[in-house]
Amino acid sequence: MNSKTKKIATIGVLIALGVILTLIKVYQLPYGGAITLAGMVPVVILGYKYGIKWGLFSGLIFSLIQMILGATMSQAFAGMYDPEHVAASVGKMIAMALLDYIVAFTVLGLSGMFKGKIKNDTLAIALGGGTAVFLRFVAHFLSGVILWGSYAEWFFTEVMTNETGKNILAKYSGFSLAAIYSFIYNGSFMIPEIIITVFVVTVLMSVKPLKRLIIDEKA
Repeated sequence: MNSKTKKIATIGVLIALGVILTLIKVYQLPYGGAITLAGMVPVVILGYKYGIKWGLFSGLIFSLIQMILGATMSQAFAGMYDPEHVAASVGKMIAMALLDYIVAFTVLGLSGMFKGKIKNDTLAIALGGGTAVFLRFVAHFLSGVILWGSYAEWFFTEVMTNETGKNILAKYSGFSLAAIYSFIYNGSFMIPEIIITVFVVTVLMSVKPLKRLIIDEKA
């Protein structure tokens, strides 16, 4: 098996593993988003193992699969059959596909950004992986502000009904309220995802045979 064929085969296997792990949900949020069983780790490993170019390619493939599996896009289609809302709904659907899927999962391939710059490979992949998953959070955060910010008042009125929610609703409005809503909602699953990813890649790198598999092959 030549190098390129082996690389493509490895990418296929790890992407498949990543898809399976994302289907195992530790916690599912009611309006999209979930804490998974280290579902980001396989793409993070690919980004570190093969470099940013192949990492981004792997992340893109992963994003398209996630979009196919998870994108009922029911919210984006709301009002599609009302002629007055067709254009807005199509635009929202496209924006959601880009931010919540293509950008959000493709950036995981940037996990190799510190490879060769930080001598300690464990630290380099942990920092790179954590940063890559954080960039996924940024994509979801922007989507929450731009596309779903109009739900902020409803969220703090009907869902987050504790004193904190009431205080936020009393003090903030408009863009600020939308940003706080998006940060809280997306952070509730993305912060655990960052922690899980960093923890798992650190553990994997502590096992010498696995570490060799992750770092030996050149991009």
